[in-house]
Amino acid sequence: MFRIPGSRAPFFVLAALVLGASAVVSVADDSADAVKLRIGKGDPVLGREIAVTELCQECHALDGNSTAPATPKLAGQYSQYLIKQLADLKKGARKHQTMNIIAASLDDADAADVAAYFASLKKMKGDAPRNLPKARALFENGDPARGVPSCVSCHGPDGKGLVVGTTFNPVIGGQQHTYLRGQLASWKLGERSNSADGVMNRFVQPLSDAEIDELAEYISGL
Repeated sequence: MFRIPGSRAPFFVLAALVLGASAVVSVADDSADAVKLRIGKGDPVLGREIAVTELCQECHALDGNSTAPATPKLAGQYSQYLIKQLADLKKGARKHQTMNIIAASLDDADAADVAAYFASLKKMKGDAPRNLPKARALFENGDPARGVPSCVSCHGPDGKGLVVGTTFNPVIGGQQHTYLRGQLASWKLGERSNSADGVMNRFVQPLSDAEIDELAEYISGL
């Protein structure tokens, strides 16, 4: 677990002390409070109707668990994160030939409702993490010598998302291996750059292709 130099406390615990005990929230379960936090202000019922009308389920599946290796699962993802991605796709800050067109067809209310629908579903989950010691070490501890923080410092100890203040760090545990690997590679190459202050580009840059592949495989099993 990534730690601030001179401290024995994990990053998100220290953040809680600085920002206030309620500022950092890790919700790995599907309790009513956790689901409410994920859904946000959109209407999941309307969102399901829009997802069917706009054919979202053809790629992402109606239960949000896409079976296509390069297509992300959306089940249980934070609506606030999905809304941001749709907005970035709509304005071209994130590039995807199909999703740029689909996002452009949704107004803000529709985007919030669709996001709320997928957020309302039970969180994505992998079969089980493979025994990949180096990937697990990167996930849990990062590599301070190279300026690489742990994945848990933003995404939680199980990869099921972490809310820090008003920032919703996405669910990655259980996500498609191929999709994760592709996104990490895109961050490294600069083909994707829509994280806050370019944080993902900086953190992934030092990683080798082999490390990216193993890390994606490990995370997909969580």
